Order: sequence, then C-alpha cells, then structure tokens
Amino acid sequence: MFLAFNIADIVNVPFGFLLRVLYQLVDNYGVALMLFTLLVKLVLLPLSAKSKKGMMQTSRLSPYVQALRKKYENDPQKQAEAIQALYKEENCSPTGGCLWSFVPLLILIPLYTIVREPITYILGESREVTAQIIEAIKAAAPEGTFTAGNAYYDQMTAAALIPQYKDALASLNLSAQTLEGVKFDFLGINLARIPDFNIFAWKAFTWANIGAFLLPVISAGSQMFTSWLSQKMNRSVVTNEKGLQDEETAKQSDAAQTGKYMLFMMPIMTLIFGFSMPAAISVYWVVQGIVSTIIDVILTKVYRKGYDEEDHARRLKALQEEAEEAERERIRAERRAANPDGITENTSKKKMQQKAQKEKEAAKAAAAREYAIRKGEYVEEDEPSTPKTLSGIPDRPFCKGRAYDPNRYSVNNTEE
Repeated sequence: MFLAFNIADIVNVPFGFLLRVLYQLVDNYGVALMLFTLLVKLVLLPLSAKSKKGMMQTSRLSPYVQALRKKYENDPQKQAEAIQALYKEENCSPTGGCLWSFVPLLILIPLYTIVREPITYILGESREVTAQIIEAIKAAAPEGTFTAGNAYYDQMTAAALIPQYKDALASLNLSAQTLEGVKFDFLGINLARIPDFNIFAWKAFTWANIGAFLLPVISAGSQMFTSWLSQKMNRSVVTNEKGLQDEETAKQSDAAQTGKYMLFMMPIMTLIFGFSMPAAISVYWVVQGIVSTIIDVILTKVYRKGYDEEDHARRLKALQEEAEEAERERIRAERRAANPDGITENTSKKKMQQKAQKEKEAAKAAAAREYAIRKGEYVEEDEPSTPKTLSGIPDRPFCKGRAYDPNRYSVNNTEE
C-alpha cells in the first residue's frame, strides 16, 4: 500500500502543486481548473501531434490496405503479411493513433484524486492535519453536513466549510491560506457536488441543480463533437490515384471502423463519470474537449500540407494523362472518318521497312530515268521475260516431282 501511494504521488503531487498555484493566482476554483486543463494539454501536445499524425497516416494508407485485402482475399496469412509489410515500409502503426487518444482518460485518474482531496493537494496540508480538520468540522457542524457512511468526499465538504468554522480550527494553528478554504462556486454551480441524474429527485429546479446537470451533458457532447470532427478530417486525406478524395474507401478503412466505436464510447464514458464524480471533473472534460478540437484543427492543417502537395502532383499527372488520351482518341477518330470501312493494310514493322525500301529504289530509278531522258541517253529496255519454272506452271514453280506428268489430266490422255 505504501509503495502504491508513493507511485501515485509521483503524478499527484506535481498536478496538485500546479492546481494550487493556479488557484492562488486567480482565486477561483473553476478558472484554475480550466487553466490547469489548458496547461496539461499544451504539455501533452507532442503526444497529441504523434497521435494525430498516426491516425492521418493510417487513414492515408487505407486505399492500399483495401487493395491488398482484395488481392489476397483467399489467403488470410499472405494478406496479413502484406499489410504488415506495408505499415512497416511506411513506418506507420495502425493502433498508435488510437492509443494516444486515451491519454486524457489516464490524466483523469490523478486529477480525480486531486479534486477529491483539496485540503491535501490544494491547501498543502499533511494527511494528519487534514484528518484533524475534518474531525473538528464534523464535531462543530450540524448532523447531516457530511454524507453518512461515505468519507470519500469529506475533504471537499470540509474544504468548503473551513472559513465558516475557523473558531473550531483555532487549536490547529492553520495558515491564513488554509483558513480561507477552497471556494468551489463557479458560475453559481458548486463544483464539489456530484450532479444528480434523476431530475425528479431535485428539491428545486434552481440554476445550481440545472447547471450541475448540464455540465456532464455538455462534456459528453463536446467529446462526441471532437471525435466526429477528428474522424472527418482524417478521412479527408484519403484520396485515389488521381488525387481526388475517396469517401467510399475512407468509410471502409480500419480507422473509420474504430472511429465509430470511439465516437460513442468516449462520450458515454464521459457522461458516466460526470454523474458519478464531482462536477469539477466535467469542467475538465468540457475544456479538454474544446482545446482538443482547436489543437486537432491546427495539427490537421500542418500535416495536410505534405499530403496536399502529393495530391496536387497526382491531379496534374491525371490531367496530363487524360489530355494525352484525348489526343490519341482524336487521332483515332480522324482515322475512322478517313477510313469508314475499316480496311487497313499490313503495317508491321518489317513490311513497312520493305515498302519504304521499294519506294526508295523506285524513286531512285525514276530520277535516273528522268535524268537520262533529259540528256538524251535513255534507251527503252525490253520487258524481262518470265523465267521458265521447273514445273512449267508459273503459279506453281516447285510442284515438279518424280512422277510429274504435265499432260496427265489433259483431254487427249483421258481419251486414250
């Protein structure tokens, strides 16, 4: 138990000191809690950036992952190996982005302890003195001031009542700062109380009750809006080979499927915490959601620059290919118009070379003949006689065989 206490104080003490300094600075518990949340988010900005980059990179690779799944749909092992190799090559972790999103939830654990024990962590009193303060106020306060059988939130109750029972605490020689207690009132809402979900059990519909009820609802709504906006911006980087946004692939990606659960899981958890813990926790969630949304928008713009340049290059390449294809189609259309019957000659490379050679030789011969005519030296040559074939048949020069008889099927031979 002692070991666990010391390990917890490694985080609790610094957080408590920060909240104490902020409370002394602004003298308002709600404002101090809001500044605390803002500072913690700024300190954790590198983790938020890493989470955002991982989620956007995972979304960006969705088309390639879908292509590998389609290619190896009949071989799950090969499919898993190919996807793993893709992530390794791109230095991307498919779960890295989601894991970092749970950091705000982990901060809630030490923050809850600090909120629940304000005399120890905000007023800076030892646990022994804290116990004496609580016992002294319990002895002086009317019955029912503290929740019977539940000492879990006694420090919050006592911290708010310290100024009222200064005389009962005189023997403890407390500092002037401690005797001022902690003012949990914020915008007319007592942040030390646990909001009541059952509105029918309220004794009166006052702003204190309504405001305490709305804080968990607003915190859950802010978490849902933050998750929705983050997923929408992550999907916006999913593009096809032409650099155009691919909504269908983005919706089928692993990140989108995981985001569906996160979209409802985190708000539900926030709502449950809000109605089971002091209202101060809901203030943390509301501010955390607002700051997370702002940071998410900024990080998206930062990381989108590289992706936008890549998509721009893809679009230019696609436009160039479309223009080249349109030009080829225009040429094909002209050829079809010039030759509507579709009659084409043999245009093989060898035939074309032979044809070109013959045309070249014919042109040379024509030029030589014209030159000889102009000089008066041209002599008309007799047409070369057709060489006699072995078979005697020009169309079948090699058909002569051992039993060849050119008159075998003649009329005279038949009559004989």
